[in-house]
Amino acid sequence: GAIKPPLCAAMLYTKKILSAAVALLAIDTSYSFGCSPPERLSRLLKATESGEAPIILMPCCYDGITARLVAQSGFNATFMTGFGVSGANGYPDTQLVSFNEMVLAASKVAEGLSSAALENVKFGEPDYTGQPPVAIPCIADGDTGYGNAINVKRTVFGYARTGMAGMMIEDQVAPKRCGHVAGKAVIPFDEAVQRVKAACDARDEYEALFGKGTGPLILARTDSLVTDGFEDAIQRCIAFREAGCDMTFLEAPQTVEQMKEYCQRVTGPKLANMLEYGNTPILPPSELQQMGYTIAAYPLTLLSASIKTMQESLQLIKEGKPTLDKILPFAETKDVVGFTKYAKEEDRYKC
Repeated sequence: GAIKPPLCAAMLYTKKILSAAVALLAIDTSYSFGCSPPERLSRLLKATESGEAPIILMPCCYDGITARLVAQSGFNATFMTGFGVSGANGYPDTQLVSFNEMVLAASKVAEGLSSAALENVKFGEPDYTGQPPVAIPCIADGDTGYGNAINVKRTVFGYARTGMAGMMIEDQVAPKRCGHVAGKAVIPFDEAVQRVKAACDARDEYEALFGKGTGPLILARTDSLVTDGFEDAIQRCIAFREAGCDMTFLEAPQTVEQMKEYCQRVTGPKLANMLEYGNTPILPPSELQQMGYTIAAYPLTLLSASIKTMQESLQLIKEGKPTLDKILPFAETKDVVGFTKYAKEEDRYKC
């Protein structure tokens, strides 16, 4: 069917956002050829932690097209945001989207990343250079694990089977909500640690079944700063590390001083959540890395940019005005969604 102007406009604005951000990167993916998504993510984390690579800039995706755009723009990792998946389904981020819907979204993201990786190196085409395709790793939002500790383990396995490199697990009470809105509540300290431990155990059990480096890395998040105070949040992150998580995420620090203290007191890779208009100061990537952060995630930039541009395009349509300044040329839209590669593949297998 015809591609609607609001969709083209959203893709154009999203591409501009990603192009501006990727200019900050100095990407070398040669160390990640021929390995599993979790192993690829692990190598990225180690390279950043050691100072060999810049902080990992992680625009968050939520479906196949946003995953493709992130990969096509040259980023070396992404995150599947639950807010984005919920929003794309027409819901707020209040855990109205189910486990199965999130796993389905992860499958679509994984497929988008894989298809973009093959296209990036022209794999299977006459002018293929021989460079191995690299699908960038993705961390999936596991919310609260969708139940008790056993549900948490099933969530890890579900995401692992889709090809996710990592999974975030958090300590909110279900149904959870966005970390920057009112009404949050967290589970008790010991229960939170056991939830994280269950996720880590599932990671290790998956590796026992399918080989070293196949289990999704665990990103443990706490939202207790708002409910129980900064010191409680720090202690939870420390306990999560002791339980075996690979990365931590202290949600919604409100000052630069809190961000610095978190980085000083908690070991291992750490994620900074750069939510525009949220509660956390937005800092340049270089400053975040200097503090001790390993990952800078941009959770809603693509979703928000798309919404804004679609709203503007819809208003132009409503007013009977042209939308050409808001959208991509049709040829470029077709290329972004994969028509160019599809046509080449079609010719490749013609009798």
